[in-house]
Amino acid sequence: MRSLRLSPSILTADFGRLEREIASVAPFVDWFHLDVMDGHYVPNITFGPSTVEAVRRSCDLPLHVHLMIENPAEYFEMFVRAGASRISFHPEVVDDVPKALDALRKAGAEVSLAVHPDVPVTAVREYLPDLDGLLVMTVRPGFGGQKFLHEAVPKIAEARLALEETQGNAEIEVDGGVNLETVGVAVEAGAEILVAGSAIFDGVDAPAAARRLRERLETLA
Repeated sequence: MRSLRLSPSILTADFGRLEREIASVAPFVDWFHLDVMDGHYVPNITFGPSTVEAVRRSCDLPLHVHLMIENPAEYFEMFVRAGASRISFHPEVVDDVPKALDALRKAGAEVSLAVHPDVPVTAVREYLPDLDGLLVMTVRPGFGGQKFLHEAVPKIAEARLALEETQGNAEIEVDGGVNLETVGVAVEAGAEILVAGSAIFDGVDAPAAARRLRERLETLA
């Protein structure tokens, strides 16, 4: 059986009761995913290290911080101190990817690269042996609640093949539009960690939604 993990994105959670939201779904999930946006790399602004700290105080699960920002290396240590277990950044926003990866590992986090829908897997292929994770975006980053881009599915499969060919051990994570209907195709293509935002924090019953997705993953493992 494969080890499939569920990682709720807090982007669509109720921030007025964030601690309770996190606690309500924690029994059904494996990670929490935190999308940091600066209004430059993507047309939205979300939150910074203080929110990561708040989530860290609310649970013991690993936190994956996805930096959708310019100059991400300037903030690695700050987010690690806040509680990030793994950090992803987009390679096209840094001048020296190996240097940034080294700085991130030295800061104390697991290292991951994020692949924008417009960026090919070939752009990250040479770095795969050095990664703990590879985040494949299945929406255009910037806002929660978007529909899954089915045209990105071949990229998940391509990433899986590239990891095998380069003998990389990175976990493939898929983020964007993941729900009960789309999770199967993502897993079939090679995803191991499934990020779900509005499919869990739906404003109706987040624990029930998380439980349903967990049960679905168990049928796919």
